[in-house]
Amino acid sequence: MLLSKGFEVEVYTGQPDGTIVGLSDKITAALDGFVREPDSRNVEYTTPPCYRYERILCDLLLPRFKLRQYLTALGDYTIVPGSALALSGADRFQRSDPNNPYHTYIEQTYGTDVVTASIHINIGIADPEILMRACRLVRLEAPLYLALSASSPFFNGQVTGQHSSRWAVFPKTPTHVPLFKSHAHFIEWTEQQLILGTMQNVRHLWSSVRPNGDRRPYNLNRLELRICDLVSNPVDLLAITTLLESRLTQLIHDPTIDPLVQSQFSPEELVEIADRNEIAVAQHSLDAVLQHWQDGRSLTAREWINDIYISVKDTAKQNGIGCFLTPISRILREGNEAMLWLSLINQGLSVDQVLQQAIIKMREQEVALQNDLCVTTKAQFT
Repeated sequence: MLLSKGFEVEVYTGQPDGTIVGLSDKITAALDGFVREPDSRNVEYTTPPCYRYERILCDLLLPRFKLRQYLTALGDYTIVPGSALALSGADRFQRSDPNNPYHTYIEQTYGTDVVTASIHINIGIADPEILMRACRLVRLEAPLYLALSASSPFFNGQVTGQHSSRWAVFPKTPTHVPLFKSHAHFIEWTEQQLILGTMQNVRHLWSSVRPNGDRRPYNLNRLELRICDLVSNPVDLLAITTLLESRLTQLIHDPTIDPLVQSQFSPEELVEIADRNEIAVAQHSLDAVLQHWQDGRSLTAREWINDIYISVKDTAKQNGIGCFLTPISRILREGNEAMLWLSLINQGLSVDQVLQQAIIKMREQEVALQNDLCVTTKAQFT
């Protein structure tokens, strides 16, 4: 049985030359389904929970086409791929809502470190204890999903030396988040953070993965993976999601796939391993050398992902989603978006040129998918 899936998609808006321009106040006023971020240069849309990947693909594309149509009507504007302020603009915050006190807190506390674009993948899990077990596993394997999605090797006009500049600087909050042993542990910990002020509200838990629901921390119904950079190609995003869903399906069928059960390390040591692996992947993505949570052995992110890919193939096929998993092998072979961009830099292109090519490629991919895979909803795109 498939799990429900939904996405929160943050994108930058700007000009075809790669300059990012803040337009979220206009976009959210004109288009349903889009919401503001604290800085006006990125805007977010969400897709409804859905089980079928074919439908999800169109749910991802339709808002982008609506946004592109509006941006064209507004002027010479487009969607800019990537997850960091690649060319410029890191020197100052551009408020989307000057009267929002929470936005004031974010600006004063974090500055432009939070002005990033990303994909949050939500997977429906209704049982709170299974959800906590899933969060424990994904917390230890979240760096692998960042390795597949990294798309921010540039910042403020420079090659940073990091494949995910976004995650390298993003302020994980609170600074220490434990592995939650149970739903009761999560409730107790969250209430304590709100009292201490390390979290301003129940949404102010900015870690690689978190439990989510309609009334956090009490009523929970989904796992939210927050670590991924923006994935421009929706087919690649579905492949990453298929890998995640199939891994969680394995866990549901075999509860022993749990760091608190299978690992030789203590819970505190596991948190340290996860944090170190996240730092390594933000730097080198697929080429990062990581420490496995089970026994501490060293292996590259590429090797670890391939191991999981092989292990979940049968699960994906049995659930009828094996075809959506296959792009993982191409990403492992050819590299993620950050690695492809850095390859163009090594060939002599400038950061501006690479980003401008990526803008064109992103739009072309969307048009091709509209024509090839969204036939049943094509009328909605015109």
